[in-house]
Amino acid sequence: MSQQDRRTIASYPTYAEAERAVDYLSDQEFPVERVAIIGHDLQLVEQVVGRVGHGRAALSGAASGALPGALIGWLFGLLSWLDPVLSSLLLALYGLIFGAVIGALLGLLLYSMQRGRRDFASVSAMQPSRYEVVADAEVADQAAKLLDRLGSAAAGTTATEK
Repeated sequence: MSQQDRRTIASYPTYAEAERAVDYLSDQEFPVERVAIIGHDLQLVEQVVGRVGHGRAALSGAASGALPGALIGWLFGLLSWLDPVLSSLLLALYGLIFGAVIGALLGLLLYSMQRGRRDFASVSAMQPSRYEVVADAEVADQAAKLLDRLGSAAAGTTATEK
């Protein structure tokens, strides 16, 4: 269905609340396959997790190179006809060590090439500022009525808790 065939039935500041609303609709035997959660007003949030120095750059590079090195060593070991199990494990170990050393050197090289322009590590995520629950136009009124009951029930429990 196209966007014009859908209507907003509720808006929430967090995904958990929107998810709770759709879960409530599901519990009420509502056809939830006709519902969607849409995030609006996306913003990029980059959380800085720490400084990157020569040691961290080398460690990160070593970790990135170790697994591919071990896998390549293991594959070469499988091609050996004499005692393949021992040679596979031994070559996997050598590949792990070799991959870690090469990865550490490359990590240091790449860090040095940046010349301090970006000496921090971060994690990026896209975050909407609000979430809308939308439903097909044919069932939107029914869904809105059900969610009104959810809102009334939630308001009643908060009033009794205080």
